[in-house]
Amino acid sequence: MSHSPGFVALVDSLRPRVTEVTIAHARERQAQGAHLVDIREQSEWAAGHAAGATYLGKGVIERDIEGRIPDKDAEIILYCGGGYRSVLAADSLQRMGYTNVSSMMGGWREWSACGAPTE
Repeated sequence: MSHSPGFVALVDSLRPRVTEVTIAHARERQAQGAHLVDIREQSEWAAGHAAGATYLGKGVIERDIEGRIPDKDAEIILYCGGGYRSVLAADSLQRMGYTNVSSMMGGWREWSACGAPTE
């Protein structure tokens, strides 16, 4: 997917403020109890998602996160289609006071391409 220059510039400006993790790290941390959260559109989630992930779309994550994951110190790993939207959402959650949030590099495309479990 080709992204607009302004979108890429925005995401790139936020990357230094957001921890990005590999698929392997995300899987390891999920096995240890981290929340793996799919922030893609509902139709993307319905077409397939990481096994054990929960859904909380980017359009509502700031509104709904405190009800779903009230512990601001909980480990949260966000993913989207390719690792761009999740950077935006991770930055947003950090500004809301979440202290242990990261973005999974490569997103759903890499997760499914590397054979990680899906539902």
